[in-house]
Amino acid sequence: MKILNALLPLLSAAAAVIVALAVPDSPLHQRSAHPYFAYMLIIVTVVYYAGAFISAMIRKKQKTKAEHPVFYRALFLAGVILFFNILNIFTVKTAILPVLYFPALDRVFGTLVEDRVLIWKCIVFSMKLLFKGVFGGLIIGFFMGIAVGFSKAAAYWINPLIRILGPIPSTAWIPILLVVFTKASSASAFIIGISVWFPTVVLTSSGISNVKNSYFEVSSTLGANTLHKIFRIGVPAAMPSIFLGLFNGICGSFVALMTAEMIGAKYGIGWYVNWQKEMMAYSNVYAGLIVIAALFYLIITILFKVRDKVLGWQKGVIKW
Repeated sequence: MKILNALLPLLSAAAAVIVALAVPDSPLHQRSAHPYFAYMLIIVTVVYYAGAFISAMIRKKQKTKAEHPVFYRALFLAGVILFFNILNIFTVKTAILPVLYFPALDRVFGTLVEDRVLIWKCIVFSMKLLFKGVFGGLIIGFFMGIAVGFSKAAAYWINPLIRILGPIPSTAWIPILLVVFTKASSASAFIIGISVWFPTVVLTSSGISNVKNSYFEVSSTLGANTLHKIFRIGVPAAMPSIFLGLFNGICGSFVALMTAEMIGAKYGIGWYVNWQKEMMAYSNVYAGLIVIAALFYLIITILFKVRDKVLGWQKGVIKW
């Protein structure tokens, strides 16, 4: 049974490649220069089984008994390939779906190859903008959350500000930002930053406020100073809430990034998708969406790895 599950991605990919290459295309669809969809299927299948083989060698050396990833992810990957195979049939093979809004998958994946220079410039621009906004919002939200959690005086002045400004959608600031900031990139970074700031400051302060007072009493008995209490006791104990705020902020920043790149941006993956939509080039639109999904998946995956490393002591206690 496990062997059959492991072979499902291969069988699903083989069926999709046969359909892509053997079944004639509808004359209503514009032909692509190359069968990019078939190429993509072959590459994904090879990478999947190569990764499974390397993983098996590593697990054999480590003598781990956990379920092999080739069995765990096989059914999901086979289902995804099957979905694309069905979509390919309903678009380029039969033209059942509207041709304008549902282009051939060969053209969608071909855009990633043929338009790669511009797409790469857009990715670099978006990542720079995202980093500036997230870094600024995270730092301000983190230290403001610490102040609110530890100081009643800071909470007295800052809490009303959080409750008033926090719920305002970041996009609502656009008319004011265009007047305040001389550069569109600065206004865009501010939109991203404020979307990260609110969940970070709220959950950081909440996490610190929920730390048991006995921890601080014991540290005072042992002679700990204020900074030691904050950064060696309060912050580590509040890390689960802090990471939760960071994840919420990062997810909000993705939405804000797409909006921010519509403010006078010359590049950016959000700008690319919006521009191609106005040009009615929906194959490029879907290619841009694939890039966005891949980028954000990679960022979230890295954050989960960092969280698992920092919160290793939480393993088996809390899962989120």
